[in-house]
Amino acid sequence: MSAQKILEIARAKGVMITTAESCTGGLIAGSLTEIPGSSKVLDRGFVTYSNDAKMAMLGVRAATLEAHGAVSEEVAAEMAEGALYNSKAELALSVTGIAGPGGSDHKPEGRVCFGVAQVGAPTRTETVEFGARGRSAVRAASVAHGIALLLDALTHKT
Repeated sequence: MSAQKILEIARAKGVMITTAESCTGGLIAGSLTEIPGSSKVLDRGFVTYSNDAKMAMLGVRAATLEAHGAVSEEVAAEMAEGALYNSKAELALSVTGIAGPGGSDHKPEGRVCFGVAQVGAPTRTETVEFGARGRSAVRAASVAHGIALLLDALTHKT
């Protein structure tokens, strides 16, 4: 799925997009801004690598972080909802995960949680296990998956 296609559809529908990224460090927003004219579609991107940043910039609750950890669908949902609330966008994508190296038995390397929030639709989340394929590969796979989720949200609003 291409960033170009997302921008074309979002522009045609008059939809602004925002991102809230942790393990991808802004790479999804960066892939959108590679395309000329992206300023008509991308409102802003939040890079919230630390838990403090997630709380301060996106309103993720400390209780959610404590109960579920930063790499969870619950945090991904709050990140996406916070990005939507703190922007002028109608569509928000969040990503939080363990790119590696490292992880644990409970949360292995390559686990990435995504959230999609849209005005007028319930927030959706999902977890993808990309596996311990190395930091760069997990991040690249997360960007590709995030782009696919944005395209799906733009073409199949629930």
